[in-house]
Amino acid sequence: MDHSEISPDASPTGYRVLIASSEAHPLVKTGGLGDVASSLPMALRDLGHDARLVLPAYPSARKQVRELKHLMDLRIAGAVGGVHLLGGLLPDRDLPVYLVDAPAYFCREGNPYTDVSGRDWGDNPERFLLFSRVVAHLAMGLPPLEWRPHILHCNDWQTGLAPALLRDQDERPATVFTIHNLAYQGLFDRATFDRLHLPASLWAVAGLEFHQRMSFIKGGIVFSDRVNTVSPRYADEVRTQRFGCGLDGLLRQLGGRFRGILNGIDYRIWNPADDPALPQGYDSDHVHLKGENKRALQQRFGLPRNEHAFVLGHVGRLVEQKGVDLIIAILPRLVAVGQVQLVMQGAGDRALEQALQDAAAQHPDRVSVFVGYDEPRAHLIEAGCDAFLMPSRFEPCGLNQMYSLRYGSVPIVHSTGGLADTVVDASDAALATGTATGFLFNDPNPDGLWYAVEHALWMHRERPEQWRQLVLAGMRQDLSWQASARRYLAFYAEAIASRERLPEAASA
Repeated sequence: MDHSEISPDASPTGYRVLIASSEAHPLVKTGGLGDVASSLPMALRDLGHDARLVLPAYPSARKQVRELKHLMDLRIAGAVGGVHLLGGLLPDRDLPVYLVDAPAYFCREGNPYTDVSGRDWGDNPERFLLFSRVVAHLAMGLPPLEWRPHILHCNDWQTGLAPALLRDQDERPATVFTIHNLAYQGLFDRATFDRLHLPASLWAVAGLEFHQRMSFIKGGIVFSDRVNTVSPRYADEVRTQRFGCGLDGLLRQLGGRFRGILNGIDYRIWNPADDPALPQGYDSDHVHLKGENKRALQQRFGLPRNEHAFVLGHVGRLVEQKGVDLIIAILPRLVAVGQVQLVMQGAGDRALEQALQDAAAQHPDRVSVFVGYDEPRAHLIEAGCDAFLMPSRFEPCGLNQMYSLRYGSVPIVHSTGGLADTVVDASDAALATGTATGFLFNDPNPDGLWYAVEHALWMHRERPEQWRQLVLAGMRQDLSWQASARRYLAFYAEAIASRERLPEAASA
C-alpha cells in the first residue's frame, strides 16, 4: 500500500480509519470515551474519510446496531467458545460498526468493565486481549470484508495490546493511540502475563513490563507511531511526576510523537436549539427561553419551582477524581445561602453516593440527587442550571464543561487539564475583552471551590449584564468536532509519514 498517494482531505481517496474502542455512545457508555468514539469517526466521515468503529458485542450494542449481520467467523488461538465478526450501523447515523461477538467474554449485562457489585471482572485481561487480537486482525485487512485501514486508532488500555501485537507486521497500518485518562492503565501481575501466552519478548522495559507488572496501556504508548491525549494542558501535565502515574518519563521520551488534541462535542447531539430532551429549545439569540428548562429541571428533580433560585448542576462519575467530595464539603455553606439549589446526577463510589443522598434527604428543598445515568436527564441539567460545577482534581479533557458552554450554563471548574484549555476565567481583563466564559479556581480544596462559587453567585445576582455576557461568550464558541477532527487528520498524516521506522525502545 502506497501511503504517500493518500491526501488527508481528498475524497473518495481519503483515509480509511479503523477506530477501536471499548465503548461508544449510544451503544454503551460509562464516560467521555463513549462520546468521543462515536463522534470522531462521524466528523471524519463528514470530512470525506472512510472511518469505521469496532467494539465488543455487548448485549446493549447487539440490540441497538442497525442492519446487524454476521460477517465472518474468526479463529483466535486459545479463545473460549466461538468468535464472530458482526457488522452494521449506529442506530442514529450512518457510521459502519464492527462488533466482536465472543459470548464467553462480552455477553454480560451492565457495565463493560465491572460486575454488579462494582468490582472489575476477573477475566478483564483475557477479555481485552481477545478484543485487541481481533482489532489487530481487522487492521491487517480481512479478505471477506474487502476493506483495510490506512490508520488504526486505538483508545485507552482496553485496546493497548493491539499496537503491540502488530509491532512485527511489515504491512501493518500506521497506528495512533489516544490516552483518555492515564490513571486507568490496565495493570496486572506477572502471572497474568504468563497466563495470556503473550510473546516472551514483550516482558521487557521496552515492552509491557512496568515495575514488575504488566501494563496494557504501555503497549499502546510504546508501539504506536503517534500517541496523544485529549487536551494540550493534560499532555503537559502527564509529563510531570505529579500527574504522570509513573509513566511521565516514558511520555517525555516520546518527544514530538506525543501531544494533546482537544476533544470536541457533537453538535448533532448537543444542540440546545433542537434538543429533543428539552421542553424548550433556545440559542444565543433567544437565551431568555432557557428559563423554561430551569423550571422543568426543578420539577423533574422535585425541587421548588423558583425562577430566581441560583441552580448549580453536576453530571459525572461520583469519584474523588471528579472532586465530588469537594462539593459535599461545601454543602453546609451552600445551603446556608438563600435561594440556591443543587442538582446532581452520577454513580460511582458508594460512600459518595450515600453522602449525597443523605444531603438530599436532609435538605429536600435545596439538594436533589439522581444516582445512575440517564442521557435525557443529563441534557436537562445542562440546559436548566445556571452554573455547572466541575471541580475535578485532574481532567484530561472533560466534555461536560463544553456542553455547559454550549448550553449557556456557566462552568465553575478547577484550573487543570482540558478544563483550563476550554474555560476562560471571569477576570477583570477577560470581562473587559468579552472573552470570559466561566470561573476557575487553582487550589483543589473546599475553600478554592467555595471562592469560585461565591464569585459566580455574586455576579449572577449583582452583575446580571456581566453574567449574560459570560453566557453568550460561551454559547458562541466553536466547540464542534470538525476542528478537532482536522487536527487528528494532521496527526494521522504524521503517523503515516513515520510508519517506516518503529518506535524507539523506551523505559518506564
